[in-house]
Amino acid sequence: MEGAGENAPESSSSAPGSEESARDPQVPPPEEESGDCARSLEAVPKKLCGYLSKFGGKGPIRGWKSRWFFYDERKCQLYYSRTAQDANPLDSIDLSSAVFDCKADAEEGIFEIKTPSRVITLKAATKQAMLYWLQQLQMKRWEFHNSPPAPPATPDAALAGNGPVLHLELGQEEAELEEFLCPVKTPPGLVGVTAALQPFPALQNISLKHLGTEIQNTMHNIRGNKQAQGTGHEPPGEDSPQSGEPQREGQPSASDASTPGREPEDSPKPAPKSSLTINFAQKAKRQNNTFPFFSEGITRNRTAQEKVAALEQQVLMLTKELKSQKELVKILHKALEAAQQEKRASSAYLAAAEDKDRLELVRHKVRQIAELGRRVEALEQERESLAHTASLREQQVQELQQHVQLLMDKNHAKQQVICKLSEKVTQDFRHPPDQSPLRPDAANRDFLSQQEKIEHLKDDMEAYRTQNRFLNSEIHQVTKIWRKVAEKEKALLTKCAYLQARNCQVESKYLAGLRRLQEALGDEASECSELLRQLVQEALQWEAGEASSDSMELSPISEYDEYGFLTVPDYEVEDLKLLAKIQALEVRSHHLLGLEAVDRPLRERWAALGDLVPSAELKQLLRAGVPREHRPRVWKWLVHLRVQHLHTPGCYQELLSRGQAREHPAARQIELDLNRTFPNNKHFTCATSSFPDKLRRVLLAFSWQNPTIGYCQGLNRLAAIALLVLEEEESAFWCLVAIVETIMPADYYCNTLTASQVDQRVLQDLLSEKLPRLMAHLGQHHVDLSLVTFNWFLVVFADSLISNILLRVWDAFLYEGTKVVFRYALAIFKYNEKEILRLQNGLEIYQYLRFFTKTISNSRKLMNIAFNDMNPFRMKQLRQLRMVHRERLEAELRELEQLKAEYLERRASRRRAVSEGCASEDEVEGEA
Repeated sequence: MEGAGENAPESSSSAPGSEESARDPQVPPPEEESGDCARSLEAVPKKLCGYLSKFGGKGPIRGWKSRWFFYDERKCQLYYSRTAQDANPLDSIDLSSAVFDCKADAEEGIFEIKTPSRVITLKAATKQAMLYWLQQLQMKRWEFHNSPPAPPATPDAALAGNGPVLHLELGQEEAELEEFLCPVKTPPGLVGVTAALQPFPALQNISLKHLGTEIQNTMHNIRGNKQAQGTGHEPPGEDSPQSGEPQREGQPSASDASTPGREPEDSPKPAPKSSLTINFAQKAKRQNNTFPFFSEGITRNRTAQEKVAALEQQVLMLTKELKSQKELVKILHKALEAAQQEKRASSAYLAAAEDKDRLELVRHKVRQIAELGRRVEALEQERESLAHTASLREQQVQELQQHVQLLMDKNHAKQQVICKLSEKVTQDFRHPPDQSPLRPDAANRDFLSQQEKIEHLKDDMEAYRTQNRFLNSEIHQVTKIWRKVAEKEKALLTKCAYLQARNCQVESKYLAGLRRLQEALGDEASECSELLRQLVQEALQWEAGEASSDSMELSPISEYDEYGFLTVPDYEVEDLKLLAKIQALEVRSHHLLGLEAVDRPLRERWAALGDLVPSAELKQLLRAGVPREHRPRVWKWLVHLRVQHLHTPGCYQELLSRGQAREHPAARQIELDLNRTFPNNKHFTCATSSFPDKLRRVLLAFSWQNPTIGYCQGLNRLAAIALLVLEEEESAFWCLVAIVETIMPADYYCNTLTASQVDQRVLQDLLSEKLPRLMAHLGQHHVDLSLVTFNWFLVVFADSLISNILLRVWDAFLYEGTKVVFRYALAIFKYNEKEILRLQNGLEIYQYLRFFTKTISNSRKLMNIAFNDMNPFRMKQLRQLRMVHRERLEAELRELEQLKAEYLERRASRRRAVSEGCASEDEVEGEA
């Protein structure tokens, strides 16, 4: 930003007449023309305004039109009108989101302002004016983005405060931009208030697009001319004080410095100039609310500049005085310290009891004085040696400078020789010796044309350098603004997520309160129960249009989650619907609250993780959960780790072709289970989805891969989970193979389900060890947990937990094995232990156990219980318990088989006896 002090001589030079320039109100008085005052006046901001040519129009009227541009600091808008005297602007340009561009190969002075909605092409009178406008617009845009919104103030106070404060705020930015493009001086007479005195644009510059505004401005101009003619014969000094200020600002030579509102009697002035100035002032007086330039820029700009200059002068004087006072304080401190030392010495001297002691003190002081004298002599010698060394260095520098000058002269002479030889070689190439040489005038013309081309190339190179520096500064500033906006957007999104989480919590509490009221009232009050029923129905109503499509998913609940599962399952019982809605709200709340604190750092750790290698760090990351974008890659690696000894290329396609050749015995059962696979997932219920066909092929291929198992109920859900994550059929097939053949025990999915029964007994022992109070409560009410937990282990919680928690369980399960299933089974009961202990009826407990896993909403809490609260939990202990219970189960099965064999033998013997008795009776009847 250029100061008014710098602009004053330029504006005075544009005014006609030396006497008028001497009386320019912007030129400071002689007593204020010191160096400090000049610097302070440079800091005074001036209004960014002036005439520019704007390219626009349509059809034959398309072309350049002169417009008056003015910047409004409060709104970061660049207004423009046809003339500087128009009351209303034609339009405005929003600079807050604009970028600026200039092209070196374009016509001189052309630059562009690019906003998100349009591109405005402008042309300045000179290249310097163009660079000035671009640099000032850059600074204004940065000032708007960097400054907090200020409260409204009076025009004088606003103008008086903008000067030094903005310079302080923008000092760092100006310093950074100076690295790219040096500050451009104010072009004299082309920008600022003085540019308003230029001749008005011609009539053909009228804007047909804004015809209504042009008519209003014309009417204002007509009224202004009439008022100017009515007051044109009056002395300028009799005008109102408000019209005096526009005179001072509008015309550089309108008044004396001592009496700004009155023109001196002995100063001759042409009549047209006076009428123009009075007309200009009258219009500025009327336009205090229509166009911001005249309300603040003309009427109060000079007063504000004088105030700012005076205040800055006072600041400089006070700064100098403060500096001198600080030096005086330092001197007084030293004097005080010397006086204190002298006082201590005098006190010691007076306190001495005998003359001998006093003599000793005097001798001690004499020794100190002698020591200080020696130190002074040593320092003096050192100073002399340093001065001698400095003089030697100066001589060496002078010698080196002389040597450098000789080398530069020598280099210059060599360059001249090279140039002459180059010219001679060029002439020899153009004119061989056998040809006659060119005439001297032709050679001179050729040389001049070459020089002209070189000068043009130099100009082009300089233009491209200027363009490059400006574009670098523009990129630098736009990048900083973009980073600020991104930080603000991130903060707003975080705040919005927390507010959404809070809203979910409040809504879930509201629904829980409705449910409790509904249970408490029952049928006692029909009106209240009917009202509660209506509120519950309204709360359960779902509008699919509420689902948000943005990446942050800031809606409280969406209909389906990211893997296609229904967020709020459509239960037939209203109470279950209400519980499902409450649980969905709590899940969304926990997800939003953990988005910044947990999920974002976890995503950053996964993004920084390179190649996957088994390690303790990877184990902890898998337990915490794999982000959705990394889960397919991680699962493929985990599956490959499990089946790399079984995997052969082309195996899956071979199994599919075998299934096409003949039908597998399990194909009918697979078809029956396809329609029962995840009825609350849109990928398996939609008629146009390809997932059912993929699932059919995966299950048929596995039935051919493992004939001992073929197909077992539950494998369809395992394969479906793998398909939802991996999406590829072959990857899902090998994931199913890894679970059945490498992770789970060998006979887990056989006909007898022996290993599955063993794990249920192992779980009973672990529950008795970890949760004895809960097991005692369940035993008191004769509750068999295996009726609920058997399916957990068979399908690894596929039907029990919500997808957000289920896939976190699978992340750790594919890496650590069945130990994870036991951990989470114990954690689920620990999570809901208090609710189960409240129930005092076996039927209520069974009803609660049917859906209580769906009420778990806090995945972080469940994970901490599983992997922290359940320790110690070693695989060795798990193997031992499995071995013990397998022996017991096999003994029970052998005993059962023995009892079965004995029963069959007794039944067979009875049939033989009956058959013999029946045969003898037939014989008797036959004989009879």
